[in-house]
Amino acid sequence: MNIAEILCRHAATSPDAPAIRDVKGGLPRTLTFRELETLAARAASFLRSQGLGPADRILVLQPMSAELYVALIAIFRIGAVAMFLDPSAGREHIERCCAIAPPSALLAGAKAHVLRFVSRALRRIPRKISIGTALPGASSWNHISEHAPNPAIYSAEADTPALLTFTSGSTGEPKAAMRTHGFLLAQHQALADALRLGPGDLDLATLPIFVLANLGSGASTLIPDADLRRPGQIKSAALVKQIAAHKPVSTAASPALCERIADHCIATGTLLINFRKIFVGGAPVFPRVLRKLQKIAPCAEIVAVYGSTEAEPIAEISAASISEADYRAMESGRGLLTGPPVPAIRLRVIPDQWGTSITRLETAQFDAASLPPGEIGEIVVSGVHVLHSYWGGTGDHETKFRVGAAVWHRTGDAGYLDRSGRLWLLGRCSARVSDRRGQLYPFAVECAASSEVGLRRAAFVGHQDRRILFLEPERDINSDDLTARLRSSLSWAAIDDFRLVHRIPVDARHNAKVNFTELLRMISRTG
Repeated sequence: MNIAEILCRHAATSPDAPAIRDVKGGLPRTLTFRELETLAARAASFLRSQGLGPADRILVLQPMSAELYVALIAIFRIGAVAMFLDPSAGREHIERCCAIAPPSALLAGAKAHVLRFVSRALRRIPRKISIGTALPGASSWNHISEHAPNPAIYSAEADTPALLTFTSGSTGEPKAAMRTHGFLLAQHQALADALRLGPGDLDLATLPIFVLANLGSGASTLIPDADLRRPGQIKSAALVKQIAAHKPVSTAASPALCERIADHCIATGTLLINFRKIFVGGAPVFPRVLRKLQKIAPCAEIVAVYGSTEAEPIAEISAASISEADYRAMESGRGLLTGPPVPAIRLRVIPDQWGTSITRLETAQFDAASLPPGEIGEIVVSGVHVLHSYWGGTGDHETKFRVGAAVWHRTGDAGYLDRSGRLWLLGRCSARVSDRRGQLYPFAVECAASSEVGLRRAAFVGHQDRRILFLEPERDINSDDLTARLRSSLSWAAIDDFRLVHRIPVDARHNAKVNFTELLRMISRTG
């Protein structure tokens, strides 16, 4: 089945229900499911008129908007592949990604088309389409209105390619993740089971994949008038104002964005009583964030979600189910509690041998290698919504292995299962510190430190047999007092050096994951 059939099926059952609400030209607008279906069918006709069809890769550089999802559904309808990369990763990243999988067309807004002046790879793309402003050398997306809606939808198989994305490639060649129609359908079902949204519900969307889940479930989506590319720097007052005006019942957002909203609401005494569900994910969700959200959204179920590009979701836990004993465990170095694995996934913990490839295993071997509750190791997963292979096999040697006929994915994360079957996360396997005092993983320290008043972010690393904790304090905090408190509460971690910095480097996408590569560069520069 083509994923477009799922995304548009509510055009028949709820044609006048709002599908997407966003802002264009400073004015709010609403697109119903019927209008979305009609525009997507017109856009599919337009793309075909541009000579595009099955298996063609179309590079899409367009922020979250109604146009993005019209384009995405149209691409699926014609059997083409929607390709996404992060232009903020730099020109070299663009060149590498386009070399790995050369696009047949570029579909982008006017600002993104400016990148053609600095990128040979973008200039080499044979067909160029401009969304919004008409540009020289590009066909205008506005012409879709001139095309009759074509009801035809490409008959896709489960293994038909649909969506191609790339890892950042910050430490090497980018890996390309190809999601098939079957994969997207399985992921939609897993997300639908987790989100539990349906017709009549309005969701505040800040992460692109959740809009697809909403469309498939018949829920309405509010795309906020905000720069979602930098969630940790978002203008929280304006976003809270939009929440008050539209009253969404749910949202899924990064912890950086959630904390920005929560801090604003706590400072202004604002309660977000409209929310019934808040899902936090895309980066580590430390206890501090959960406690803040419980304060400002007292009617909401707060759920922390653990997942990755290759498997979303993996595990989840409701804040209400976290006991005070669990919080004390997280604050004393036990790691970050992420909850039981979702029903659609199989999860095991094996001895941490990250950096060494794993050959095919027999079921009995795998069972014998799997660690019992309480033992720390490498987290591996398998399931229908787990990526089985990267484009061209790049990265498979390091991250995939077979157990019988099943493909298992190595997340690269360390952790353990407790006796209740809940997963505790300890951080990246590659970031573990091994020294004369033993082994220590970053989340054990960072999660414990995160609850200290006045600390915005912490990052734990090992360098030349020294354990270093970087501290990014809140404004107007007595740094000496903060350091003294942490030195006492983290005595078990035997930290050699507490370093105060103005900003700890984080990932560009979620503004919440510590960029250890950049952090080690900082150490090299400063000693």
